[in-house]
Amino acid sequence: MLDPTRPRGPHIIAVANQKGGVGKTTTAINLAAALAERGKKILLVDLDPQGNASTGLGVEPHARRATTYDLLLDDIPVADVIVATTVSGVWLSPATTDLSSADMELVANEKRSFLLYDALHQPALDAWFFDFILIDCPPSLSLLTVNALVAANAVLVPLQAEFFALEGLTQLMLTIREVRQTANTLLRIEGVVLTMYDTRNNLSQQVEADARATLGELVFRTMIPRNVRISEAPSHALPVLAYDSASKGSAAYRALAGELLARHAPVQAERAPR
Repeated sequence: MLDPTRPRGPHIIAVANQKGGVGKTTTAINLAAALAERGKKILLVDLDPQGNASTGLGVEPHARRATTYDLLLDDIPVADVIVATTVSGVWLSPATTDLSSADMELVANEKRSFLLYDALHQPALDAWFFDFILIDCPPSLSLLTVNALVAANAVLVPLQAEFFALEGLTQLMLTIREVRQTANTLLRIEGVVLTMYDTRNNLSQQVEADARATLGELVFRTMIPRNVRISEAPSHALPVLAYDSASKGSAAYRALAGELLARHAPVQAERAPR
């Protein structure tokens, strides 16, 4: 069980949805960039074996000498894993395909669900003064995702505006409830953000109405639109905010960051000055 008396550190958010293709990595990258643009210091932990968040932030495979895999399974100091990205104010714990075998290796470890928690609570990390740590989870409810939920203060759920969107949330919510009961009683839902939203599409509007009726204030007011600039940005190894700062996608992620920070204003005020 986690220690609730530990001094407040960076706010750790797991960006999770076991369904692939919902804009999870895109949201992790661009939310990190938008928060950094507002003067926050961000660590993005790439916990997905595909390593898309690492590539999307301009960290080439040859530059990933130590990775999140090493952080979890080889007990490497966190300072030896963190690398700078192309985005000012955003640092990265990169991932490679090595993580694809992590689930099998974690099973034999008696602390298998707490390894990421331990890694992100190393005293050495305090010297970085991160405001937020975002964890880009794999598209599955694996031991890697469980590690993220145990390590996190909250879960941010990207929800694609499509027909089966809400049905896919059920298993994630059950997993979150189980983690609350067994390992992290303080874990909460940060919020649900609708992604790939098309204002011209009646289905998107219906999904929005259903989500707000079902989840209420958990659903962010900000919705991430379908936007070609968001889709193009990863091929240039840039967040959309850097690729096309004036795009609708950039505006949406800036609004999401603003809404997130507004929710945390009282918490940020409690933190000791640096």
